[in-house]
Amino acid sequence: MGRGCPACERDGVPANALPDYEIPAIGELPVDDGQPGLFRYRALLPLSQETPAVSLGEGGTPLVALPRTADRLGLASVHLKDETRNPTWSYKDRLAAVAVTKAAELDAPAVVVASTGNHGAAVAAYAARAGLRCVVLTVASVPDTMKTLMQVYGAGVVALERPADRWVLMRRLVEERGWLPLSGHASPPAGSLGYGVDGYKTIAYEIAAQLGRVPDYVVVPVSYGDGLAGIWRGFADLVALGVTDRLPRLVAAEPFGPYGDALAKGADVAGPVPVTPSVAFSTASPFGTYQGLAALRATGGLTVGVPDNDRIMDAQRRFGREAGLYLEASSITTFAALEELAGRIPAGSDVVLIGSSTGLKDVGSTAAGQRPVQVVEPTPGAMDRALG
Repeated sequence: MGRGCPACERDGVPANALPDYEIPAIGELPVDDGQPGLFRYRALLPLSQETPAVSLGEGGTPLVALPRTADRLGLASVHLKDETRNPTWSYKDRLAAVAVTKAAELDAPAVVVASTGNHGAAVAAYAARAGLRCVVLTVASVPDTMKTLMQVYGAGVVALERPADRWVLMRRLVEERGWLPLSGHASPPAGSLGYGVDGYKTIAYEIAAQLGRVPDYVVVPVSYGDGLAGIWRGFADLVALGVTDRLPRLVAAEPFGPYGDALAKGADVAGPVPVTPSVAFSTASPFGTYQGLAALRATGGLTVGVPDNDRIMDAQRRFGREAGLYLEASSITTFAALEELAGRIPAGSDVVLIGSSTGLKDVGSTAAGQRPVQVVEPTPGAMDRALG
């Protein structure tokens, strides 16, 4: 597990192994309101019905209308699926809830994950809830806030200098100790454990229910494509069920463009492409994955590269003023991507942005672009001078 399809790896096209389902065309989404969090959709998740759900109340996040953004860009509607409202403030909680429940079902001795922050924090929290040992392999350069978030739930956290070294160590832990990998450890990457990827399907179910229809476009921040693939699979479930007859076009917002490069070349392997240090470190990968490409191809999807740090941080500030929401740099790439695409999207389109994580996880990057807060005398004049 964690290395994807062995035959695909041998053929030079690393690919994830994802669950397969028989989905009856019943005309509605099966929902069990007696289950906690996203497990209300348990009939469409890769779990035994007898396994207790490991839940922290994840899912059910709001779909926030952004009318000022829609008006400015000339679109029918723009919404943000605000995944910052999940228990560890990112959409990784959906993956972790399902993956850790599966780990408990398989009686895994421990779980291990390679992460720059969000994935590790989510897995650590859900492993704590399940009483499972958790080890997170991160990189030395991630912000201290991210390291603290991974540690506070009781996980063992170690950092490695080179990102690829995490996968080498993880592979040994899986092979020698029987630990269950909750992220991928193939090189080039293939994506995370397929059970967990399907936790993201629930985003699609919720969007369709909250919006009352399937949107025309869904913009997703993308690295190894777990969220992108899961959202695609969720909308495909709705088609199979007979709830809708169409898929939205998925848009990959990626810092350096491995998906765009692969689509332009007609390739089955995305990357490597050149990279530089990025404030969007959660998604700043030279590689994409086969599952991500499959999602884009199946939906007639688009890609937008957002490599410039100044542009990303400017988008974060402007989105805060326009929408009243604070997204992590990797997540705000969706807003920057939408602005770039606006002239190519039909004016009557409904667009949903996936707000994958809060900016509170890397306040330092945001603070570096703000004016210092001045201490003033208690007079209006002093206040005016300080505010410039």
